[in-house]
Amino acid sequence: MSTTQNVAMIEARGLSKFYGDFAAIQDVSFTIPQGEVVAFLGPNGAGKSTTMKLITGYLAPSSGDAFIGGLNVATDRKEASKRLGYLPENGPLYRDMTPWGLLNFFAKSRGMSRSYRLARLEEVIPLCGLKEVLSKPISKLSRGYRQRVGMAQALMHEPDILIMDEPTAGLDPNQIHDVRETIRHLGKTNTILLSTHILQEVEAMASRVIFINEGRIVFDGPVGEIHGPEEQLDEAFRRLTTDSSQKTSVS
Repeated sequence: MSTTQNVAMIEARGLSKFYGDFAAIQDVSFTIPQGEVVAFLGPNGAGKSTTMKLITGYLAPSSGDAFIGGLNVATDRKEASKRLGYLPENGPLYRDMTPWGLLNFFAKSRGMSRSYRLARLEEVIPLCGLKEVLSKPISKLSRGYRQRVGMAQALMHEPDILIMDEPTAGLDPNQIHDVRETIRHLGKTNTILLSTHILQEVEAMASRVIFINEGRIVFDGPVGEIHGPEEQLDEAFRRLTTDSSQKTSVS
């Protein structure tokens, strides 16, 4: 799908989510243009997953708006979903199905024709490294393979926007390497937002980082500028999580 460079592909405008008096996130705003790979970084419980669920339309915001490809997720959710591939953390998979059966099921539910389904399967199966397990029940697969199945499901309809919540969580080093390589490959043609609390993920896959702490954005800028010349990334992480009043913006 063709869009002009710098068009906002993912946008959060003043997103807030309250559960009673508790603010899961508050006044979160950022814009991600076409072709950018952005890491959404923060400690556990900072609001990363909540923000992603709001952007994808899985949750309704208490206030604010989310946009996918310029489409308001609240009012144009069906059209927005056509452009979006979403990999939630521990995403639901039908464990009694095989990867082949599950991918076909989701493709049919999206109204994909048989010829288009088969063409996409030929692309996503090798891309996600699923050839050896296509006929095995998902319940028998390792966490790494289940994560690959989830990624393949998110890619079946050729979305140009991908949102991934902790895509390498719980994987072993070899599996992490494979997922990182896949994301790097996808980043050549897709706009990607991926959440993580793992510092190595940021430098390995992203050019920009958005840092959230206690439900608020405290940094948004290039990966190389999140820390000073004499500060390591883990030191910047501690600084930003211990001083939530500090807000830096270099975007």
